[in-house]
Amino acid sequence: MSEHERTADSVHVDETESQNVDVDSSKTLAPDQIPIRFDETWFSYNSEPVVRDINFSITPGEFAAILGPNGSGKTTLMKLALGLLKPTSGRVLLFGVPADRFTDWHRVGYVPQRTQATESRFPASVREVVNFGTYSGFDPLAIFKRRRSDRVDEAMEMAGVQTLADRRVSDLSVGQQQRMLIARSLVSRPDLLVMDEPVAGIDAAGEEQFHSMIRRFNRDLGITIVMVSHDIGAVMREATTVACINRDIVFHGPVHRLDAQALSDLYGFPVDVLMHDPEHTHR
Repeated sequence: MSEHERTADSVHVDETESQNVDVDSSKTLAPDQIPIRFDETWFSYNSEPVVRDINFSITPGEFAAILGPNGSGKTTLMKLALGLLKPTSGRVLLFGVPADRFTDWHRVGYVPQRTQATESRFPASVREVVNFGTYSGFDPLAIFKRRRSDRVDEAMEMAGVQTLADRRVSDLSVGQQQRMLIARSLVSRPDLLVMDEPVAGIDAAGEEQFHSMIRRFNRDLGITIVMVSHDIGAVMREATTVACINRDIVFHGPVHRLDAQALSDLYGFPVDVLMHDPEHTHR
């Protein structure tokens, strides 16, 4: 989908009914089975609300996209989910535990946009960076645990960077750096993978390769995916559910119910939605 198609001011949709209700299948699950739950979550900077009264869950096996304009609070929402920020009020739960008290971090993988290491002449190889994913505190028996090396190799293979293992990080392309960071996040074999605008700066070919890989992790390995994005086209193609946020939740539900009205409410101007698949099936 072209950039023009993502932001055009005309509308072409097959479903016209705006769906801004939370279809919450988490009600049938035990709390510790739910990867992320926002429960009346508020967060403010200097008394100014950044996110307000957020209520929705991300359930096992979802490919969930968090969509919104710049400054909408979507990155703040993910920082709350990862325990990096504490809610001003309400709760954020990771597998049933308040995120700021969560300790089973091997269950959660995180892929940022970029890291300082990838933007400098940081003297580390791809293998060394991926190996950071094995760290879980000091372990006097680590020398005897050879499976850690096996997991590093497996993670690099899954992310398609095994042939780059000995390359210096800063010599890689942006797409290669992102695949390296994904490999690092996969070493612990997480149940949940959180990504913050992971394709920023990646060219079109690299973006397609990236999305193909993430689809495989979600469908074949059963990893729950949460991806912060501003790319409407990618969300419509890849995600199964979407939460649209602009301080408040504007929409939460299946992607095929995300229509032009909901997107217009989100961005404050008409947005084109071109559904090339008439059955709205997830591809």
